[in-house]
Amino acid sequence: MAKNEQFVEQIADIEADFPRWYTDVVVKTKLVDYGPVKGTMVIRPYGYAIWENIRRELDGRFREAGVENAYFPLLIPMSFMTKEAEHVEGFAPEVAVVTHAGGAKLEEPLVVRPTSETIIGHMYGKWVESWRDLPLRQNQWCNVMRWEKTTRPFLRTSEFLWQEGHSVFASEEEAERETLSMLALYREFARTVLCMPVLTGKKTEKEKFAGAVATYGMEAMMHDGKSLQSGTTHYMGQNFAKAFGVQFTDKDGALKYGYTMSYGVSTRLIGALIMTHGDQRGLVLPPPVAPVQVVIVPIAAKKAGVLEACGALKERLLAAGIRTKIDDSDNSPGWKFNEWEMKGVPVRIELGPRDIEAGKMTVFRRDTCEKEDGYLLSEAEEAVKELLGKICAELYARAERRMRERIVPAAGLDELLAGVNGGNFVRAGWCGERACEDRVKEFAQATARVMDDTNDMPVCVCCGKRAKHTVFFARAY
Repeated sequence: MAKNEQFVEQIADIEADFPRWYTDVVVKTKLVDYGPVKGTMVIRPYGYAIWENIRRELDGRFREAGVENAYFPLLIPMSFMTKEAEHVEGFAPEVAVVTHAGGAKLEEPLVVRPTSETIIGHMYGKWVESWRDLPLRQNQWCNVMRWEKTTRPFLRTSEFLWQEGHSVFASEEEAERETLSMLALYREFARTVLCMPVLTGKKTEKEKFAGAVATYGMEAMMHDGKSLQSGTTHYMGQNFAKAFGVQFTDKDGALKYGYTMSYGVSTRLIGALIMTHGDQRGLVLPPPVAPVQVVIVPIAAKKAGVLEACGALKERLLAAGIRTKIDDSDNSPGWKFNEWEMKGVPVRIELGPRDIEAGKMTVFRRDTCEKEDGYLLSEAEEAVKELLGKICAELYARAERRMRERIVPAAGLDELLAGVNGGNFVRAGWCGERACEDRVKEFAQATARVMDDTNDMPVCVCCGKRAKHTVFFARAY
């Protein structure tokens, strides 16, 4: 058996056992390890570097939009969580509570933040006094804790990293516009940075965020046809403003409550890109978030001039802004090829005596698993930049084609069941009644992911009455 085949067998078959494949990939590529507390994960340097790249790209977009970063406390007074009834009800099963500190019982228990609407609402209530203080638009990068019963690295863990933006506006129109604007920002980010196609739209009442007036979701199709909620934005109306006294004196002298909204994505995005682009060899990382964009593998490294040429090429690529690494370990070239393929590095350059003499380099593309010849060493910077852009475009096109081919219509429950059993998103009509939405979940183990604005399905997939909405149904992580 060839070494490459032996190496690939260390990962479960992606088609036969996708959940095991996923676990094998995140552990064997050293993205994460399991923490000592059940349901927690340790994000290792390679995985954290992906998150840092996601954060850098998103943070730049937030700043361009005029959002400022801040940081709010991890611990929230229990009394804050009881001020908005729907919110506390929605998060009660997941809340971790601190009852003792410094060897003594606390007078009031403290909640470890599952999200920060309440503490931020409290602070905004102190900071907002006049219409001149609005809009107030802030974001924080932090950790949150939700005591999950069933966990899987990146997808659902008791503690995870995320960003959460919270804004206050003087009018309903401004807050609703911001809710949709941030959804569009996420959609653009998913396309250009994660190379990941998504469906965006409004959530049903059943699926909306606890305490929100309306929630909008970003859903991505994974390799197995399941949906992964990859980001959300929420229009809160005046619910939290009234609960926490976020009031301002308007231009007309009247005291009014503000209108709030929030939005967030998390380290779940790493799980999303793994399950969107990965293959039997392991990770396939989009170039914008790959910790290493190019790995240079010396061929016949002991021969004179090889390592020097590799080092010179690395410095040139680094100077051009390309994240580059040389694997000058004493492992065989075949071992190195397998290792970096599993880690999903977008481009591998093989450089040996013959290449150097010819002034060329052999390039391997991780997305196609094919080698390409004819690249000139003298034009390496421009050629690699162009290739990374091409990889981005083709990764997105491939994922979008797969998603579009796996969206199927259904006129009745049997068709819906057949659709989700086949690993598809199912597009169907819905009358708007909660009973029908619940029936779909009971019958097909599928949930309403987002609603489609086109609303062109004539009848409800469940009861056959006139449809008020067109919905994408799917099984979800």
